[in-house]
Amino acid sequence: MSELIASDDCRPGCGACCIAPSISSPIPGQPHGKPAGVRCIQLDDNNLCRLFGHPERPAVCRAFDYDSALCGDHRDQALARLSELENDSLSG
Repeated sequence: MSELIASDDCRPGCGACCIAPSISSPIPGQPHGKPAGVRCIQLDDNNLCRLFGHPERPAVCRAFDYDSALCGDHRDQALARLSELENDSLSG
C-alpha cells in the first residue's frame, strides 16, 4: 500500500519529483536508475511512491523535500520547474 506523509505543503498525488528528474542510483525494478521525464516504476497509479518509508527508497529520494518556490502552486508548475532544473544541471 502506498503512503505519503506530506512535508509542509507537499501535494500528495503530485509525483513530479518522481518523474521530472533523472535518478542515477538503483531503484527496485530500475537497477540503473531512471532518465529524466520518465515515471519511476515505483510511482503508483495515484502518483504515490510505493517505497515511501521503506529502506529500499533511494537516498536521493529520501533527501528531496518539498519547497514551495520549487514546487509552485500545482503539479504542472512542479513538473516544469523540476524539468528546468534537470536541464540546467545537464548544461553545466
